[in-house]
Amino acid sequence: MANQEVRARALGAVLTNALVRWESLVTIAVTLILFLFVPEPFPWWQAWFWLVAGLIAEAALIIATVTDPRAAQAALAREFESRYDLRQIRSEDSRRRLESALEYRRNMMTLIGRHQGAMRSNLQQTLNDINDWIAHMYDLALHIDAFEGNALVKRDQREVPRQLEAARQRLDRERQANADPDFIRDLEAQVDLLDRQITNLQATENGIRRAQVQLDSTLSSVGTIYAQMSLLGTKEVDSSNAQRLRLEIRDEVAELQDTIDALDEVQSQRLRIS
Repeated sequence: MANQEVRARALGAVLTNALVRWESLVTIAVTLILFLFVPEPFPWWQAWFWLVAGLIAEAALIIATVTDPRAAQAALAREFESRYDLRQIRSEDSRRRLESALEYRRNMMTLIGRHQGAMRSNLQQTLNDINDWIAHMYDLALHIDAFEGNALVKRDQREVPRQLEAARQRLDRERQANADPDFIRDLEAQVDLLDRQITNLQATENGIRRAQVQLDSTLSSVGTIYAQMSLLGTKEVDSSNAQRLRLEIRDEVAELQDTIDALDEVQSQRLRIS
């Protein structure tokens, strides 16, 4: 459904571009000039003939633009990439990885444009899977930003270990002093809460490190997929090579989603502890 929406919007963009091309504007201007100032250049000619001729010329320009595979590919690329505003990604490393992934995708579209029939359909399916891949990479980059730019998390990473150590020392002192059992239980609950908070912070940091590594490996995989796509021969359209290619992409998408889900779960736990 998402790919169909992108294609529909891209077609609209192609039509809009066709209408505002300089050739189109010149055709309209010349038509109006001839209609207004040269209404009857021949005895048999009528002024409205110019309007018909202009409409025919304009229709030809629009058809030529819409059927131009390069124009369609460029519009599709712009429409897809407009969904991902890389300016929202604060991390330079993450943004650079996404820029590279989108560049690979544009090159894949060029490869697809060189083929017809079953080969083109096969490669288009692969590109659709790559679209999901890039969407997950973008989501993962946003999660990384959310952690790296969170001042509260940075503060907790510095202060909670000190708070836990102080709470443990106080618990030991109160136990040695045979303090009130209810007070001891409150201190034990505090120590347990701080300990769980540290565990959660460590899990979050480990998850972000994993996410950063996964972005790197995913970008490398995108490059590998591009190389494999460029090597797929026409005779291999229905072979296991193309099928294995798509399975590799889908496995990687599943891993990316698992990482995102894990980060969301850790974040949810951290909020419950807070």
